[in-house]
Amino acid sequence: MANLALRDLVKTYDRTEVLHSINLDVQDGEFVVFVGPSGCGKSTTLRMIAGLEEVTSGTVEIGGQVVNNLEPKDRDIAMVFQNYAIYPHMTVRKNIAFGLRTSKMTRAQKEARIEEVAGILGMTEYLDRKPNQLSGGQRQRVAIGRAMVRDPAVFLFDEPLSNLDAQLRTQMRLEIKKLHRRVGSTIVFVTHDQVEAMTMADRIVIMKDGHIQQIGSPAEVYHAPANTFVAQFIGAPSMNLLDGRGTASGVTLWTGAALATGPGAEGKALTIGIRPEDLHVVESGGVLTGIVSVAEPLGSETLVYVDVDGKEIIASASGRTPPVAGDRIALDLDVRNLHVFDAASGEALA
Repeated sequence: MANLALRDLVKTYDRTEVLHSINLDVQDGEFVVFVGPSGCGKSTTLRMIAGLEEVTSGTVEIGGQVVNNLEPKDRDIAMVFQNYAIYPHMTVRKNIAFGLRTSKMTRAQKEARIEEVAGILGMTEYLDRKPNQLSGGQRQRVAIGRAMVRDPAVFLFDEPLSNLDAQLRTQMRLEIKKLHRRVGSTIVFVTHDQVEAMTMADRIVIMKDGHIQQIGSPAEVYHAPANTFVAQFIGAPSMNLLDGRGTASGVTLWTGAALATGPGAEGKALTIGIRPEDLHVVESGGVLTGIVSVAEPLGSETLVYVDVDGKEIIASASGRTPPVAGDRIALDLDVRNLHVFDAASGEALA
């Protein structure tokens, strides 16, 4: 295991810069997830760490050593790809052993290591089977086992769960998290799925257009987003973003509703964020009123999509007695759960 550091990492293709001065420190044993929309640069960053993409400028350090000029095989990393990339004609044992093909271990040491890894992954009884006799989740475990068997300093995962169905994806998320807790490896994991990021990471790196937007724990990026992009990208359903303006005592929404949030940005155009779970249907009063256009029952709660003066807002209602489409309802909130952003820049305000 080892720490990982990216220093002013830049990547250009021809004259187009696609990664812009990426800086990140990953601690020894930390689980860091890169997340963002397609084309944001997360996989390119991972491939530069692995040595599969050339670094235009800046440095990649593993265990305190700059590895820019080292071949992938010399970087003490192991990578698990989106596709299983396991050999169909080989048994599980031979697939896992493939990771040791250049090792100087004795045959007995290799066999012991294969058995150890198979035991950790719960694959011991499948060692003599071939991939076509395994489920999708088991095949992905074989790919992880082939990476684990080398005992690398850093594990790199490039969207390894995206080809699995929803149930297997959930199962593999838990298995990878348990694996991390058991072996304490340094892991860098790339995904476009913010649920994967929230449930697996010690820290999340949120990217957009080749820039890092925010780095923080799942709780930090959810409850204290740095800007409106992070606010809407993290969380399902997305945070409501409402037009407003600062006043001497708080903010005024586009509907004219006044909220006493305290002095701060008088006269300034603002974007007010409120998550659906913090905006509740009430019997009377409330800050906003509107007409329900759609209700989505989720069991314990119901999400309601409400037309408020021409703007669709998502709120939370009881799962037992929810409103239905066409109902006029009132919505209330706790001002302590509001997020205030500068309308022009999108940056969070204190």
